[in-house]
Amino acid sequence: MGKGKLAKFADMERYENVFQYPYSVVSDVPFEMRGRWREMYFHNQNPIVLELGCGKGEYAVGLARLFPDVNFIGVDIKGSRMWTGATEALRDGLTNVAFLRTNIEIIDRFFGNGEVQEIWLTFSDPQMKNPRKRLTSTFFMNRYRHFLIDGGIIHLKTDSNFLFTYTTYMVEKNHLPLILRTENLYGEVTGDPILNIQTYYEQMWIERGINIKYMKFQLPQTAELQEPDVEIPLDEYRSYHRDKRSPKETAK
Repeated sequence: MGKGKLAKFADMERYENVFQYPYSVVSDVPFEMRGRWREMYFHNQNPIVLELGCGKGEYAVGLARLFPDVNFIGVDIKGSRMWTGATEALRDGLTNVAFLRTNIEIIDRFFGNGEVQEIWLTFSDPQMKNPRKRLTSTFFMNRYRHFLIDGGIIHLKTDSNFLFTYTTYMVEKNHLPLILRTENLYGEVTGDPILNIQTYYEQMWIERGINIKYMKFQLPQTAELQEPDVEIPLDEYRSYHRDKRSPKETAK
């Protein structure tokens, strides 16, 4: 039997690799490590990579194992899910991974200018009804610019045709440097050890015959970003525990 939520929350309060700042209190509590993660927590000068919407933290932990000379931080608001990755990291002595429990809408309050080198977005909610909530929207790209280095890398890994198509239009509209784009990650890309990291839900979608899509692009600091004005067909399927958010057949 799995550990209950209350017990997990109690663990998280004492975990040294977890920092909890839910939205209700963050405006009243200054985050002293902003701009000082390397100095105050990691105690090295290695690059910092974020996984936004990390869920159970499988990806952040998996990346930390593959790249011991890189610092990883998983971010999510769901503490009971994050407990899994945080527990595993402590158990296995992974000192190059930490977890931040907060709303991604205020992520720029926790990192200083140029403090982060890369961002991973793994199976984010496509938010088909609300463009401002999509983690690849220009709204969020402008937030990422507050702490991402100039030309920092954004990774998108998704099962959603809608989110992948939207992000493609967003990248094209703003002439963002595209490094790699594939609609069938496991069918077209081979040899990369990162491919061996698969989340629980990702494995479920692969078993259902859903292609995993991947995009890697850079985010320069210059130029004003513009939202693409394109109608995009909604996903024809429902991902695990993910409902269609609009009765219409398309959304922008």
